Amino acid sequence: MTALLTLDNLTQLSPDGRVLFERLTLSLGRERTGLVGRNGVGKTTLVRLILGEAEPAAGAVAVAGRVAALRQQLSPPPGATLADLLGVAAPLAALARLEAGQGGEADFAAADWTLSQRTLAALAEMGLADAALDRPAATLSGGQATRAALAALIVAEPDFIVMDEPTNNLDADGRAVVAAMLERWRGGALVVSHDRSLLRRMDRIVELTSLGASVYGGNYDLYAARKAEAEAAAARGLEQAREALARTERGIQASRERQASRDAAGRRSRAKNDMPKMMLNARAEQAETTGGALSRLAERQRAEAERDLADAEARIERVRRLAFELPPSGLPAGRQVLSFDEVGFAWPPGTEGGGAPVLGGVSFRLVGPERIAVTGPNGAGKTTLIRLALGELAPTAGHVRRGVPAALLDQRAAQLRDDETLLENFRRLNPVADANGAH
Repeated sequence: MTALLTLDNLTQLSPDGRVLFERLTLSLGRERTGLVGRNGVGKTTLVRLILGEAEPAAGAVAVAGRVAALRQQLSPPPGATLADLLGVAAPLAALARLEAGQGGEADFAAADWTLSQRTLAALAEMGLADAALDRPAATLSGGQATRAALAALIVAEPDFIVMDEPTNNLDADGRAVVAAMLERWRGGALVVSHDRSLLRRMDRIVELTSLGASVYGGNYDLYAARKAEAEAAAARGLEQAREALARTERGIQASRERQASRDAAGRRSRAKNDMPKMMLNARAEQAETTGGALSRLAERQRAEAERDLADAEARIERVRRLAFELPPSGLPAGRQVLSFDEVGFAWPPGTEGGGAPVLGGVSFRLVGPERIAVTGPNGAGKTTLIRLALGELAPTAGHVRRGVPAALLDQRAAQLRDDETLLENFRRLNPVADANGAH
């Protein structure tokens, strides 16, 4: 298999100096590789190294083909259109100039006369056949933006694609579209995901843990089975090492007690003075020599058992599980929290669809500490409904009434600023919290 990407003794540290992975060596070719691991082990960092967006602490990344990526966070710039998301706005504009007889030499040199057809085919493949290329990117839902980014990969025709959580914002149909795309993909692919259904379509799995990287041939199910076997074997090895150390300590203690008993007997004999002095001295010297030898042997046995225990512990991944206790809201049962009365919303004329409605005739009440799930396919208006509830959008029909203060945890965690530490973010969002609350 020809390698398209080669990771050679790659080592990377977190900003606080913690080792994320060390001496990672891996070749990636024209197969589908799933990258798995707990949050925080360095998966996204590895993606950034592969894409050349960060420098490793040691080692190197060699690229032998064209690489394109699907980002986990999709944040189109203000004023961007669907064509901008696809990366085809400029080349399509050049083709339009040529067709209008206004193009220059640069336009002719860069012209891709199949681009328009390939773009439309990619949009259709991703379930966006009805989307206009001049549609404002801001009007796309998270799932639609992800579909558009997938279509951009198809249009670009790279040798290798890197996909960071490609199904995060997608409904069931969208996840099926991603799976079908990967089934048809003939280049290489590295897929970072927690989606087991998608990972079952991989050719192999690479797992990042605090212990390093492990490669498993086959899909997620084979990986899970082998991982379980390895964890069980490591747990047995750890238990056996602990038992061996305990036996060693018991043996050392027993030897010391026997030696102490012999030494006591020798002292009693000397005290009675019932042996010649020369013999008593010889026995005392022998006892001292034997005691020293036993002590050295005991230390060697203990060191060997402790070394075996350390090796066994090194094969066990230490995981600290987070747990959060959410206090009750304190809302009385009859307090009106939110109400929608025949609410509708349409983007203003001049945007996609010329003001076509996104929502219409939505009515409901949220009273007291109720929990409501909002479901629906990508593009159905779920995010629009949430923005209306928060007051970020004004309805074009009906009324929205908010009875209590509200906060939003969005799918991109946009309330957190990348240039601030966790503590700085917390204090900004909770200005009245004291030092104890911040910690």
